[in-house]
Amino acid sequence: MRLILDFWHSTIGKKVVMAVTGLIGVGFVVGHMLGNLQVFEGPGRFNAYAHFLKSLGELLWLARAVLLAAVILHVIAAVQLSRRRLTARPIGYAGGSQREVSTFASRTIRWGGALLFVFIVFHIMHFTTLQIFRDYSETDVYSNVIRGFSHGWVTLFYVVAMAFLGLHLYHGAWSAMRTIGATRPKANPLRRTIAAGIAAIVWLGFTSIPLAVYFGVVKPAPAATATATPVSGTTAPAVTASAANPVGGR
Repeated sequence: MRLILDFWHSTIGKKVVMAVTGLIGVGFVVGHMLGNLQVFEGPGRFNAYAHFLKSLGELLWLARAVLLAAVILHVIAAVQLSRRRLTARPIGYAGGSQREVSTFASRTIRWGGALLFVFIVFHIMHFTTLQIFRDYSETDVYSNVIRGFSHGWVTLFYVVAMAFLGLHLYHGAWSAMRTIGATRPKANPLRRTIAAGIAAIVWLGFTSIPLAVYFGVVKPAPAATATATPVSGTTAPAVTASAANPVGGR
């Protein structure tokens, strides 16, 4: 136990925790995106997917618990490392940040992460606990998606949040792989092809859903084909960072 505490209190220990929990988050958002893209296949397919998640029972709750723990540890480690950095260097570099070896994603990683945390909370309340719009159906998740993204402000919020999710993944995935030693230092530290590819795919996948609904590409289900599968808010169609998911439960 002492070794675990010593590891956690060390700077490298916190960086490793951030890396591992971040990779757990990457795995979740990729899987979450692939599942939610089934909304393009229509209400039957999407509601069947939501019902499948619900049918997992204890496995679903275990996945939620692991994801929630990962998010909490990730946020705590990030805040504590940021404080240590500010304590070690209270005065910034002359001329501002070292832009020649940094990216916009790395320079916005902290407040972008804060925005994602807010989004995760909203996302869970929106599609999992159904507290944003209380007249949502507990059986027809597809229709909830259609109704949710018919509101311009909701769609805009998701689109902006997904842009920052992409930036967060771009810097975070690369940084995590460096921390655990999976990649070697490069002559050009700004060349992060794999991280850029992952970030772009996730951003495009998640962003396409609210925009497709809002602009009528994904249409409401005909009344005669609406399903009544008992899914009770088991999935959320656009995240993140999310914990519905967590950013959490789905």
